[in-house]
Order: sequence, then C-alpha cells, then structure tokens
Amino acid sequence: MSLLPVFLKLEGRPCLVVGAGEVASSKIESLVNSLARVTVVAPWARPEIVRLAEQRAITWRQREFVDSDIEGAFVIVAGTNHAHVNQHVYRLAVAHNILCNAVDDPPHCDFYYGSVVGRGKLQIAISTAGESPAVAQRLRAEIDELLPHELGPWLCKLGALRREVLAAYPAGDERKALLHQLGRLPVCESSQCPARQLAFRQPHASSDNSQDCPDYVTAPVTYRRGSSHEHIW
Repeated sequence: MSLLPVFLKLEGRPCLVVGAGEVASSKIESLVNSLARVTVVAPWARPEIVRLAEQRAITWRQREFVDSDIEGAFVIVAGTNHAHVNQHVYRLAVAHNILCNAVDDPPHCDFYYGSVVGRGKLQIAISTAGESPAVAQRLRAEIDELLPHELGPWLCKLGALRREVLAAYPAGDERKALLHQLGRLPVCESSQCPARQLAFRQPHASSDNSQDCPDYVTAPVTYRRGSSHEHIW
C-alpha cells in the first residue's frame, strides 16, 4: 500500500464525526482547529465536546447515528466504541465516495491521522500507515524535543519577508537561492535586520549581524544531541 502524504485544507468544509467519547475527542478537536464545519452525532459526549457544542464550535446531534447523517459530508470520522458501528459508517462512506477514517481500524480507513509536531504554522506529520502508532508517537516526541519553540514566531516573520521578496524579484535561480539563504538567518522588522538587508541588497548586509537587530527572532538551525551540535537543515 502506498499513501499520498498531503496537508488538507478543511476550512468551511462539512465534516462528520460519529461518536463523542474518548476515541473521537481528539479527532473532533483537530477538525475544529482546522476550521472545518464539524457535525458530531452521538447520544452522549465528553464534557469538552459538550463545551464545544455550547460554544457553537460544532453541531451536536444528540442521538444514535442514522445512515442519512453522511449526506453532504466531505470527510467522515467513525469514532464510537463499537467496531461494528464504525465499520458500518465506513462502508456507507465508501459507497458514497466520501473519505472516512474508522479510528484504530486500519483496514477501514481511507486516510490516517499522523503524529504531529507543531511550531506555529510549521507542522511535521509522521505516519506508519497504521503499522505502529507507538513508533510514530516515539518519533514525534524525539522531533518535538529537537525543535526550538522559537521556530514558530521565526517562521511567521520569515514568511512575511518571503512574500515581499516574491513581489520584488522575478522568478528564477537567483530568487530561489536568496530564499534558501534567508531561511538560515535571524528575521525581524527592523531596517537593521540581517535577512532584510540581504533580501533588498542594502549596504553592509551580513549573515552575522543579529546583534544590530533589536527585536530579531533567531533562525533555529541547530540542535544538541549528546555532546555535539548538529544542523537541523
């Protein structure tokens, strides 16, 4: 089996979750965080899911699942505590060409949830195609330990500078090389920012003048393993 690794835009898309207990809870949260339009069908729900319904972050149909619930869904998650219910939902979804994940049941999944490391807009997702979620979780923990927490704010500032560069320079090898170079520098909004000076060819541009930049965010390019430093990229 070969999987296509993708990051899916779900904002405003109708997504259905069947179940609202421990199995489904994290899936509901991830869909809400993706700004999907989430409908949950379950006769009862964990307190955190009830709160989401009270805040109108989700629509909760407080009853048992019926087949017609799948109508109009873009993605479905079957996360009840009953395998036969989850498998029934999956078969219905397949018959209607709707992508479905039956939680913890790899043969009844069109897609898998990866173990994710996040730093702001950076997401690193790890999948073992359902072979060993424990291995994916271990790798996630190891990567999470390696990545500095400053990476998120730095990436946000770098993204804003990148958009300025894309608007200022024509496509080509020179622009591509510049963008790769900027990805290794401190970034801020000051005129003394080393990345900004380099990007717009200001005099005395340097890759090592972060001390002149009062509010820079350091480019997180190294990590420590054992007694030596190694580069992340």
